[in-house]
Amino acid sequence: MRKNKTSNKKKVVVIFFLCAGLLLVLAGRLVYLMVFRSDYYSEKADDLHERERDIKAARGKILDANGTVLAANKTVCTISVIHSQVKEPEKVIAMLVKELGITEEAARKRVEKRSSIERVKTNVEKDVGDRIRAYGFAGVKVDEDFKRYYPYDELASKVLGFTGGDNQGIIGLEVKYDEILQGINGKILTTTDARGIELSEIGESRVEPIAGYNLQISLDMNIQEYCQQAALKVMEEKQADSVSVLLMNPQNGEIYACVNVPEFNLNEPFTLNTDVDTSGMTDEEVQDLRNRMWRNACINDTYEPGSTFKIITMSAGLEEGVVTPQDTFSCPGYKIVEDRRIHCHKRAGHGAETFVQGAQNSCNPVFIEVGLRLGVDNYYKYFEQFGLLTKTGIDLPGEAATIMHKKENIGQVELATISFGQSFQITPIQLATTVSSLINGGTRVTPHFGVQVMDDDGNLVKTLKYDTKKNIISEETSETVRTILETVVSEGSGKNAYIEGYTIGGKTATSQTLPRSANKYISSFLGFTPAENPTVLGLLVINNPQGVYYGGTIAAPVMKDIFENVLPYLGIEKAEVPDAEPSEEAQNS
Repeated sequence: MRKNKTSNKKKVVVIFFLCAGLLLVLAGRLVYLMVFRSDYYSEKADDLHERERDIKAARGKILDANGTVLAANKTVCTISVIHSQVKEPEKVIAMLVKELGITEEAARKRVEKRSSIERVKTNVEKDVGDRIRAYGFAGVKVDEDFKRYYPYDELASKVLGFTGGDNQGIIGLEVKYDEILQGINGKILTTTDARGIELSEIGESRVEPIAGYNLQISLDMNIQEYCQQAALKVMEEKQADSVSVLLMNPQNGEIYACVNVPEFNLNEPFTLNTDVDTSGMTDEEVQDLRNRMWRNACINDTYEPGSTFKIITMSAGLEEGVVTPQDTFSCPGYKIVEDRRIHCHKRAGHGAETFVQGAQNSCNPVFIEVGLRLGVDNYYKYFEQFGLLTKTGIDLPGEAATIMHKKENIGQVELATISFGQSFQITPIQLATTVSSLINGGTRVTPHFGVQVMDDDGNLVKTLKYDTKKNIISEETSETVRTILETVVSEGSGKNAYIEGYTIGGKTATSQTLPRSANKYISSFLGFTPAENPTVLGLLVINNPQGVYYGGTIAAPVMKDIFENVLPYLGIEKAEVPDAEPSEEAQNS
């Protein structure tokens, strides 16, 4: 008996201590949850009783050089439904079908879905949103929102770019400067009971959105519009596939115009700008057409520059001292390099000529000789020194790099063809930037659109800065290059770009695309003015013109027309100079 009592006491003590230990563990857990995890469970409780809706921030505007708005916002609405609050589901469904133009099946799916809040449609026109709000249906929410709007539709479409449904940039400046333009979204907070019904007596609280900053760019709407009209005109006249125009300041890299026709409508960016029948195409094929439509040929695509590249060969040869303006050459209509006969555009030859005359005549044998005098090592050195083997760093996405032979793969024939702009490819922006740097005294500039960032009250937030690299060529060589190129326009193959009263330097080009058997050509002209101190440089590229395709014949006159209208607008007045009589030298370059 005594033994049983002792045993029972031990059991009671063990159970007591077990219970005490369990209570201590529970108390410790309670203290941990109440003290150390209180914030977490407080948030969880709030989540159960709070409903949150975003208020989109107004995206910053994009302004041209004169402050004209090129990208703005328009007020639209987002329509949502809250299942637990809808009292007349059939009426709500009928209303959504009528006002939003959606199917009954789609409307029913949204209304009957048991979720805290279901978005029915975004980017609804404000007048439609106002009508929906006027119905007064419980459980239907109409929130005002912003949609990107482009007042000039197709103007500079491939530069500005556009935004998606989430108001984030997709291409162009819209994506490059997305962080600056985007802003910070606000929120609408409402409190609900356990069933998800909003408590009207508590009301809703708002966290107001913060608008994005505005971006002012160097592009001038008036210059862009005129260049776009000129490009469209020559594209139609020559039945060309496309035409690109670049106009920039060679002193600082600011771009006044960047045209790539055909452009597309920024307010309907997914609508193709051609009459292609897409009915039998897959979604991938249609998207590929859109991607091609959105490409900025000046930045994203490479081409063989042809004779405009002779400016680079000229600059390297003069800087290295392997040629002088007075050097004489003989052109029989071709030059034999190793086992290859490389022809001049003038098969009969130019005969005896100085280096300056060779430039005026756009004579291939002259520039082949300069390239061969430089040699592979020196030529490649200048390629690197001038910045041709790196990207320009322009503030647009997707810039293509130069496609060039590896140094060890360049033989005499490759060197000869490179010297007059064939057998490699660069982008138009790379050519324009490099030539700008060679004629501005030798400072490599970064081409760009962005100038400054401002708030909505016009206060300066930030001035955008860009890298430069000085002394890529001497001032003396730069001056000589400008002088020679001025004679190309006043006396040589660029005569169709000559404007009385202006000193214009430039170079024509006619290059053949690959495969050569297709007989497709690219006609171009690069010009700048005033020749003695350039402040405007223009590059025009006509892709696959029909009929006459020589750059001096069809591209130079277009640039002349652009200069005649743009230069006075920029305040560059004609000077009193003696009349010049351009020579009758061939324009086939």
